[in-house]
Amino acid sequence: MVTRSAGSGLQYRWRLPYLWDLLRSLVDRDMKLTYKRSVLGVAWTLINPLLQLLVFAFVFQIVLPVKIPQYASYVFAGLLSWNWFQTALYQATGVIISSRSLIRQPRFPVAILPIVTVTTGLIHFMLALPILIAFLLIDGIQLTPVILFLPILQLLQFAFTVSCAYFLAALNVTFRDTQHTLGVILQLFFYLTPIFYDLKAIPKEYWYIYALNPMVHIVTSYRQILMWGVPPDWMAIAIIAGFTAILWPLGYWLFKRQSHRFVEEL
Repeated sequence: MVTRSAGSGLQYRWRLPYLWDLLRSLVDRDMKLTYKRSVLGVAWTLINPLLQLLVFAFVFQIVLPVKIPQYASYVFAGLLSWNWFQTALYQATGVIISSRSLIRQPRFPVAILPIVTVTTGLIHFMLALPILIAFLLIDGIQLTPVILFLPILQLLQFAFTVSCAYFLAALNVTFRDTQHTLGVILQLFFYLTPIFYDLKAIPKEYWYIYALNPMVHIVTSYRQILMWGVPPDWMAIAIIAGFTAILWPLGYWLFKRQSHRFVEEL
């Protein structure tokens, strides 16, 4: 006779392969839909940050020169990590509304949808990573064993982004202005994150504002690992990890609490 707890554990183990296969299928669907009838396909993953890089290089190297060594690599590293965060959050906010057909299916695990959007963003990041490494090599930067810390940082950004995505996806179903408001907020935080300028150029009395922005520490950590060959600030990483450990359950709880209303609201 199988006890209830044993049966629950067995059901959980059988469910994990199903969720993994579902995640892969949904990510594959997202990738195909994103580049359907597109001539350049996944090349758009690189075109957008490269065009942004060209604009920043022109403005801050020719028009208003800033003294940042290896500026192309510096900006590109920041753009890739920021674009992953920004695009994933924006898409995750509207993922419930754009997935009506899936949500109306009985017993569909709705909570997987925000994870799908963040995973798709991670794949785009990984596709662009070789180009970033090429920039580093062209700029004369040698990769060091510190690069082995990169997966830890990616995992942290993944978890942090998913945590935020749960909150935003749940709110947007009830308050449809959430996605529009998020666009404005992300634009503001883009300029409050040292993507194209040096954090040291900020007056010290304003550093506390930047210290409260998790993406400042995440972007800086990418540069420390890839460009400067030093370990990231583990204290900052630990604080973000601790914050994420609290934010993820709260976001998931809110998402699950709202999920019974998704079909009604749609």
